[in-house]
Amino acid sequence: MVSSAFGRTDGPPIPLVIDDALPRSAGESPLVSIVMPCLNEEATVGICVTKARRWLDAAGVSGEVIVVDNGSTDASVPIAVGAGARVVREEERGYGSAYRRGFAEARGEYIVMGDSDDTYDFSDLSRLLEPLEQGYDIVVANRFRGGLEPEAMPWTHRYLGTPVINFLIRLFSGVRIGDSQSGLRAFRRTASATMRLRSAGMELASEMLVRAARSGMRITEVPTRYYARQAPSKLNTVRDGWRHLRFLLLAAPDFLFVLPGLAMTLLGTLITILGFTAASGMTVGSVTWQPVFAGSILLAIGVNSTLLGVIAKIHACARGLLPEDGWVRVYRRYFRLETVLLLAAILVTTGLLVDGGLFVIWATGGEVAHGLQLAALAQSLLIVGAELGMSAFLVVAIDQP
Repeated sequence: MVSSAFGRTDGPPIPLVIDDALPRSAGESPLVSIVMPCLNEEATVGICVTKARRWLDAAGVSGEVIVVDNGSTDASVPIAVGAGARVVREEERGYGSAYRRGFAEARGEYIVMGDSDDTYDFSDLSRLLEPLEQGYDIVVANRFRGGLEPEAMPWTHRYLGTPVINFLIRLFSGVRIGDSQSGLRAFRRTASATMRLRSAGMELASEMLVRAARSGMRITEVPTRYYARQAPSKLNTVRDGWRHLRFLLLAAPDFLFVLPGLAMTLLGTLITILGFTAASGMTVGSVTWQPVFAGSILLAIGVNSTLLGVIAKIHACARGLLPEDGWVRVYRRYFRLETVLLLAAILVTTGLLVDGGLFVIWATGGEVAHGLQLAALAQSLLIVGAELGMSAFLVVAIDQP
């Protein structure tokens, strides 16, 4: 057992010890702010606040406990106040809304966030806060490493939901983390301003990690014990799981739009070429398949998806939601509205000429080799050219300061 600024804990000595860990005068800001959202948690909120206050006193750390009431209709508020918490109210319902209000109210240099349902142990936060002394920006309490109490977590969350979200966060942002959905975390107050969190629901847990990673913050994990709730959980597996997935997809336009779009564009091009080599179609049993139609559809959808991805990326970068990557820097360096409009005009004009020529020939009773394939190609050129021209104007519009 060794001592640190945050009490006694197992492990090697911590090289950096905060000098002002002793309680400060009433007029000074606290060192630690412990923020708890609350919605009808009268059975446990007092226990959580009491544990947190006792840890602050035992560790000799100046701090505050903030309970964010999100519309409780039971005795949660008076119980929290009686236990020593500062209660603030947030009218907008939602896990994320409550936390964002709490973070804005927090005055401490370090912020601890944790649920007020007594599933996390606030009686010893030293291990959670020590990595912040070592230079980390965000510390996540890993429930799988610390141990799960029986019936603390449904098997769908343990073996399906959390691992899938862990994988997606790693894929989209590069963060390798074992418990992305843990509700017990600590971070620097300056990190809260940098992340600019926006989520109103449970997806705040994922948003925090994605934004922190893209801002270059250092993230680490420490083990924590996770206990079973005393009251029914407010978490809705399908609804909240979808909110996480929706946020992650919207935060990664490359995976949502660009990569699928490029794949469909390539496949559509290949099928279009195949249509010319198999002009009479491909016979499958009694059915004759004309690949030219599939090629045109995939080509149009693929180009549209790719352009939507480009627009989404430019929009997100312009608003500071995504960092600029190599593709965006290439766009900023080489994109010219007039050049794109010229290309769009060439595509549309070519499509019109081919389509018009075929119409004249067919109207006069003539025949054209690969006529059906040429007609489909002409339609594709018209669609792609029109999409390209309109998208170019839209990109310029959203990227203007």
